Amino acid sequence: MDHITFLVAVVIVTALAFDFTNGFHDTANAMATSIATGALKPRTAVLISGVLNVVGAFLSTEVAKTISGGIVDDTLVSPGMIFAGLVGAILWNLLTWLVGLPSSSSHALFGGLIGAVWVGAGSHGVHFDKVVEKVLIPAVASPLVAGIAALLATYLAYKLTARARKESVTKGFRVGQIASASLVSLAHGTNDAQKTMGVITLTLISAGALGHDAGPPLWVIASAGLAIGLGTYLGGWRIIRTMGKGLTEIQSPQGFAAETASTTVILTSAHLGFALSTTQVASGSILGAGLGRQLAEVRWGVAGRMVVAWLVTLPAAALVGGVSAGVVKYGGNIGTAVVALVGATVAAGIVLISRRNPVSAHNVNDTHEVTVRNPEAPKVGAAA
Repeated sequence: MDHITFLVAVVIVTALAFDFTNGFHDTANAMATSIATGALKPRTAVLISGVLNVVGAFLSTEVAKTISGGIVDDTLVSPGMIFAGLVGAILWNLLTWLVGLPSSSSHALFGGLIGAVWVGAGSHGVHFDKVVEKVLIPAVASPLVAGIAALLATYLAYKLTARARKESVTKGFRVGQIASASLVSLAHGTNDAQKTMGVITLTLISAGALGHDAGPPLWVIASAGLAIGLGTYLGGWRIIRTMGKGLTEIQSPQGFAAETASTTVILTSAHLGFALSTTQVASGSILGAGLGRQLAEVRWGVAGRMVVAWLVTLPAAALVGGVSAGVVKYGGNIGTAVVALVGATVAAGIVLISRRNPVSAHNVNDTHEVTVRNPEAPKVGAAA
């Protein structure tokens, strides 16, 4: 019993560590466009986002129930499997953060859990029908829906303000962005914090501390909300730069449209219990906003790398989670210690490498390889 209690404590701490990485990895979902357009100062943006992520964590538990009793069989899951899955998710989050790729923290978590449970309990431990229904279908549909909504909203915004003074339009939409970005943060807390709640609840169920099909206790909700809020406040500046400056040129009407579309899709999905990727939703919205404004150029090379990361995330995290689960399963306490040590070493190495080329609130809006078509700019070689 003592061993189980200690292991459960380790898993809970690891889950909150994942939640922390989820926060700084996904700050860009809510605040990248507001920072890029100047609607909010970088530090102010992440502070607002962090606070609202904590608030959002208390609004719903439907997604948490999907994870704790949906995609895997909680009667076959052990704390060791969950620990192994979390290691895979954390390492993938840190790796994609290092290269500035807005991949899905959600899919990293799902992949890590699926791989660990598959190795630890067999394929029958994974509810593949629920994975398709609650994870894969939303993964395909949500960025498309958000992108189309943002495209239409952007087109209408520019049509309706075509004869207005540009300065007035920019100022008005920047004010609107403060509200829309705040709503995305609230929605992100509602959706993503629940994933860690679900993992901790699953751990408590597997250890016999909670009954099957139990929802997350209040202390689990609070700790998950605080962890993701703190991670959000620290700011994933590398990914904020990619989403704010790397995909397309963003003006305030586009930012408002993208954020509003993201909020609508995320909150609707959270209500239905769909554990979607807020990163994919926000990225789809930004791409749609880029396509909705005439002369704004989408950088498809960056978008393509993001899509590849989306496709690779779940299987890559599943592979690491599966290997880790195998070590834990056959190595016992020693195996668990080895996985923890290797994971901590790799994580520390990634953080050290990131310091060679730091991105912070001071340089997050620096140019990031974005080409903008400007009909008034002279062509190279043209007469002055």
